Amino acid sequence: MYNKGKSRERCRCLVFSILLILMLAAGSTTRASDEDFQKAKDGVLIPIGGQFLKLEVCADNVIRVAVSPDRSFFSRKSLAAGDRTDEKTKWSVKSENGRVVLTTDALMVNVDLHSGAVSFFDSKGRLIVAEKGDGRTMMPAIVQGDRTFHVRQEWMPNDDEAFFGLGQQQLGLMNLKGYDLDLWQHNGTVAIPFLLSSRGYGIFWDNTSYTRFGDLCEVEPIPAAQLLDSTGKPGGLTDSYFAGENFEKLAGSRLDSIIDIAIPTGTTNANQLIYPDLPVKGDISIRWEGYIVPNETGDYLLETFSNNGIKLWVDDALVVSHWRQGWIPWWNVARVHFEAGHRYHLKLEWTKEQGMETVKLVWKTPSHDPNTSLWSEVGQGIDYYFMYGPALDRVISGYRQITGPATMLPEWTFGFWQSRQRYKTQQESLDVLSRYRSLGIPIDNIVQDWFYWKLDQWGSHEFDPARFPDPDAWIRDIHKNHAHLTISVWPKFYAGTANFEIMRAHHFLYEANLGHEIVDWMGFPDTFYDAFNADARKLFWSQINHALFTKGIDGWWLDASEPDMLPTPTLAGQRAFLHPTALGTGAAMLNAYPLENSKGVYEGQRKVAPDRRVFILTRSAFAGMQRYGTAVWSGDTSSTWTAMRAQITAGLGFCLSGMPYWSMDSGGFTPPARFASGKDFDEWCELNARWFEFATFVPLLRVHGEPPNREMWEFGGEGSPTFAAQAKFDRLRYRLLPYIYSLAGSVTQEGGTLMRALVMDFPADTNVYNIGDEYMFGPALLINPVTTYQARSRPVYLPKTKGGWYDAWTGKSLDGGQEIQAPAPFDAIPICVRAGSIVPFGPEIQYVGEKPEDPLTVFIYAGADGDFTLYEDDGLTCKYQRGAYSTISLHWDDSRHVLAIGKRKGSFDGMLRERTFKFVLVSKGKPVGFSANPATTVMNYHGKAAQIHL
Repeated sequence: MYNKGKSRERCRCLVFSILLILMLAAGSTTRASDEDFQKAKDGVLIPIGGQFLKLEVCADNVIRVAVSPDRSFFSRKSLAAGDRTDEKTKWSVKSENGRVVLTTDALMVNVDLHSGAVSFFDSKGRLIVAEKGDGRTMMPAIVQGDRTFHVRQEWMPNDDEAFFGLGQQQLGLMNLKGYDLDLWQHNGTVAIPFLLSSRGYGIFWDNTSYTRFGDLCEVEPIPAAQLLDSTGKPGGLTDSYFAGENFEKLAGSRLDSIIDIAIPTGTTNANQLIYPDLPVKGDISIRWEGYIVPNETGDYLLETFSNNGIKLWVDDALVVSHWRQGWIPWWNVARVHFEAGHRYHLKLEWTKEQGMETVKLVWKTPSHDPNTSLWSEVGQGIDYYFMYGPALDRVISGYRQITGPATMLPEWTFGFWQSRQRYKTQQESLDVLSRYRSLGIPIDNIVQDWFYWKLDQWGSHEFDPARFPDPDAWIRDIHKNHAHLTISVWPKFYAGTANFEIMRAHHFLYEANLGHEIVDWMGFPDTFYDAFNADARKLFWSQINHALFTKGIDGWWLDASEPDMLPTPTLAGQRAFLHPTALGTGAAMLNAYPLENSKGVYEGQRKVAPDRRVFILTRSAFAGMQRYGTAVWSGDTSSTWTAMRAQITAGLGFCLSGMPYWSMDSGGFTPPARFASGKDFDEWCELNARWFEFATFVPLLRVHGEPPNREMWEFGGEGSPTFAAQAKFDRLRYRLLPYIYSLAGSVTQEGGTLMRALVMDFPADTNVYNIGDEYMFGPALLINPVTTYQARSRPVYLPKTKGGWYDAWTGKSLDGGQEIQAPAPFDAIPICVRAGSIVPFGPEIQYVGEKPEDPLTVFIYAGADGDFTLYEDDGLTCKYQRGAYSTISLHWDDSRHVLAIGKRKGSFDGMLRERTFKFVLVSKGKPVGFSANPATTVMNYHGKAAQIHL
């Protein structure tokens, strides 16, 4: 959310300043004439007042809109956007009736020559979205010593519209309309300024600085005059303070006019600072209770900022409930409708278990600014790309055209990953891998997290010989056991290490935190290298290449890539400590660090191993990072049911932001004490089983976290229900690899998306706009994670679709356009398959490449026509970029019950020239489930087109 706690008066002053500048600008300029524009080879340039507006044609459905007083702005180098112009696109421009109209086969773009507002229409003249007439603002500002502008663009609202994307948030929000977001990189929050609309368009806001979406007015403390204590007395809420975390031993109470406690880490006896008359030490619980009396009717945003456990009730309805580790406080938000003058019961509870005290309650009163708005702190102009579908897949494909295609990841990355925080010795990870192999549990990747170096040698990238006595042999043993090693590398250096000294000698390090004597949680001074400096990136790569890649490392885990420069990052701290960079101020470059950091590793590896695919797992991202072999995980989440639920919307929002590969710590990273101590062991086991079942159907399946250990046998042994459930879903994942890897092929070749919010496939169904706990995995599978303890069923909404749906486990047919109560036994979540789907299953394997994917068992779900393209390549090299891959098209004609298998296109080394297909038809009269051993129709395929009647 925003930089919280500022007053509504500040917002009024900001709005007044904007209006004043606009009035002054309007009074000093004249209206452009119909002929007062210039046509260029890539678009049209229009003078508007004292500025220039350029429409640049990037494709028939992609238009760049840029505005600046300086014409050189239009040729600026963007970190995210690449070569923008498609010279094959046909377009025309004309002026009439005070407008300039640019037309392509897909769009008509109108510029009002009086206001400069741009409106977008489809090819039939129907309005898609329009800029607000006075909704463009460039406010002069000085930021970190540079003259710049605060830039803002507003678009007119559409009542029937829902918004998605803008990266990854941990707020549990699906539809962003009516909410306000801060876009700056933070552990758990990924800022990608790409906004998608249910009306079939997207806006990529090409700006790397701190950006805001929504109403610019900031949250503020609830006025004490509108609060009553538990007895009805005005002036605040009753604050009851308890020793311990269970609200059992009351230590005292008082009246609090505001709720804002923030004790810095390292403070001793912090409780006495909060309650000087009540010297209670250790864990505490605080309950605020009373009433709120709003003076305006409307929707309010109630927001808490906290660590540890937080719960908020309004009139006995629980609207916020979460537990978050003590060292990473963050926001929760609830939208609540209040009627003016009514009295609402308010109760807030906070419990401390770890870390220092951090809890705050603020609100935002009903917004009177309904426009869609994007604002950035630093910009020499306004620069955005408009993409139209109307299918959201085409919108995302347009985004990838501008920011770069996604590379193919190595095929092994789509298998099962095992990790923990951390394997302390090389033998620990070898033992884990060997046990999986002995149990016959498929696995492809073992992960080495941080601190494999000596205690004071962070940034050396050198193994501690006491714990990793022979890294070369360790990596060889992992490879001999048919697995891969991904290793954690931070862009961080301890002062005094050899790599630190070399970086510092070349002026490649950020010095601010060293000057302020900041230390990390290990107690050592540290800093990060300047990834915006091309030479620094080359040096960073040379260091990790020498220490790690030459030993045989398979994948990179680029941790803390926000970068994580402060023990508890703040917006002000990020700007200050990232400053200056080789490309400008820290404020200007704020969000792009993970992009440049990944670029350096990708380009470095491609240079020394040009035909080997790069794989990078990173904690943060920015637009365009998909071109550097990257996947993102959702950061250091807590091991709670609410955190798991929030990961669904986090992943969907991220993938809707044009980034295809997302992951998370299955099981959550940090468990609360009741799980870490083993107190609630049964619930801990069920949480991990349910999380694994969910994680099976995200782009990368990855288990990771702090103690207790997370290997499958750690949840009650090899005969436990949790072990059985996880092993079942792991094996299912491997059977589905032909389906998953084919979808990865469509990501690279067609700009596709694996993890799909329902709005992508059912845009006309307004019921799906706010559904954030179910999604499509590829075009066929509707995934419904279970996020409630001891739930053995859950509601599932089935969107209306031709032919309806099938229960994946039983094959039973289900009608669309309804909500059902779906069974969810401990070892299964509800999975539904869309009629018309074609789903290939491979043979059982222990690791990717163990044997050819033959035979393929192909399930066809009757009730609608369907298509699927089977994609294959060698899985490891970059030869696919030179056309070394094959595709086989499959088309189901439902009326004829005929499956057409197309002629194989393309080839690659190691390709199966002949293969066996086994076809299974699932229909209303013939239910067949995933777990069955179905009767099949067998066909030998030699690469030629064929048809088969089922």
